[in-house]
Amino acid sequence: MPTKTTIIGVIVALVIVTAIATTFSVLIQQEQPKPLETMETKDTQKIEVGERVKLPEPRYISNTSVEEALSQRRSIRAYSGGNLTVEEVSQLLWAAQGITALWGGRTAPSAGALYPLELYVVVGDVEGIDKGVYKYSREEHDLEKVKDSDIRAELADAAVRQECVRDAAIDIVFTAVYERTTRKYGERGIRYAQMEAGHAAQNVYLQAVSLDLGTVVIGAFVDGEVREIMNMQEQESPRYIMPVGRKG
Repeated sequence: MPTKTTIIGVIVALVIVTAIATTFSVLIQQEQPKPLETMETKDTQKIEVGERVKLPEPRYISNTSVEEALSQRRSIRAYSGGNLTVEEVSQLLWAAQGITALWGGRTAPSAGALYPLELYVVVGDVEGIDKGVYKYSREEHDLEKVKDSDIRAELADAAVRQECVRDAAIDIVFTAVYERTTRKYGERGIRYAQMEAGHAAQNVYLQAVSLDLGTVVIGAFVDGEVREIMNMQEQESPRYIMPVGRKG
């Protein structure tokens, strides 16, 4: 016959085994990935025209030095077709025109701090952002949807059928509102705005290197067609198209 001590030992052992099994079961359940339906719903969430998408806060430190980015900067027109993340889109737009001072100073210099540039993003393949045309707000660091369709192919046609515009995950389109600079500087203000577009585009180049993405500046396009396709305001003049994607 088992002794009282033996019986108590068996009971204690069973309690311990049951507790361990319960703990492992909880851990396994916590590590299970989210159901596919949930992830798909998040990735394909519909965004209506006029709605805004808040972008993640940009990061200010990376493992790529300025010198490394300069030495590795290249114009890249071939892309793998992979999606970009919303964090990468946020970082690229901040690099181009993000606000870096309480008084409104930005990542790119501007004659008289008049800031004539506006940015649009043609979204094709971005995790968590619906396809369409969006306008970037520097003050809010968010996007407003202005057109509800994937226009990359149309934009490529307007850019003398350059395939990189069609194949990129996104196309960043720079525009200039010349009146902001010509009011102070006269006709020379047009030159200043064009120079500023170059400053901002180089920022995107260097940020793309840091993110291991490819991009190129496109200046060959029909201005009127780009303006119409993008639903731009009448006073905006398109200056650059920068397709961005994962390197092919």
